[in-house]
Amino acid sequence: MQDYLRVTEIIDWNHPEVLKRQRSLQLIILDSVEISRHCFEWVRDEILHNNDYKMNPVTLKASEVLEHGTGYCYAKSHLMAAFLRANSIPCGICYQRLSRDDNGEPFCLHTLNAVYLPSGGWYRIDARGNKEGVDA
Repeated sequence: MQDYLRVTEIIDWNHPEVLKRQRSLQLIILDSVEISRHCFEWVRDEILHNNDYKMNPVTLKASEVLEHGTGYCYAKSHLMAAFLRANSIPCGICYQRLSRDDNGEPFCLHTLNAVYLPSGGWYRIDARGNKEGVDA
């Protein structure tokens, strides 16, 4: 389980700005389910998806996503993992191969998270963000 809590070059949850934002999201919540929900909603709603808003730069590290307020699904997943790991909540990265038009090829790679909650095990969560035709 320690692998899902560690700092990496990309999931840099020990970055001062990530920790500062994480503390503001944690508030006085002590329950891992509520912390996870609060972090999920913040990343989903406050970090803009590059493709939806035609934004640059292309971010990768959690701290970059936070700094620029934008990221593709994989970058948003890195920030989500950083927030949860900073709260000692195990979180991993998941990948899905999706059909771009639901009719087979061409395919794209989509990234989301898996969070471990003591009350029920691993749950997949997708903070990609909502838009017409997409309800995360």
